Amino acid sequence: MKLLIFILNKEEFLEEVMEAYVEAGVPGATILDSEGMGRFLAYEIPLFADFKDFMKGNKPYNKTIISVIKDERVVSRLKPLVEESVGPLEDPGTGIMFTVPVDWAAGLLRLDDEE
Repeated sequence: MKLLIFILNKEEFLEEVMEAYVEAGVPGATILDSEGMGRFLAYEIPLFADFKDFMKGNKPYNKTIISVIKDERVVSRLKPLVEESVGPLEDPGTGIMFTVPVDWAAGLLRLDDEE
């Protein structure tokens, strides 16, 4: 199992990204409002207030989508589908997608149908 984390910097594509998740076979996900470190420092810490000019034009907020994936092939299907909506993840400001191993989980949907 893997924990899939996708930090979507372009909030306006959230609906399309969720459609990609369904198409790829992701059984469920949690969507969190999140904020980048640069925005926090520029607007919340006076010492870094000069970053405000640097931040102009950047979207200060993003969405973090987390999901436990039992079948790792789902991740391989998901990435190109997401990139159809948001553009290449290698482009700055698009988003970050990564997985981490999950050794144990409880409370998940029954995924016995997955191969």
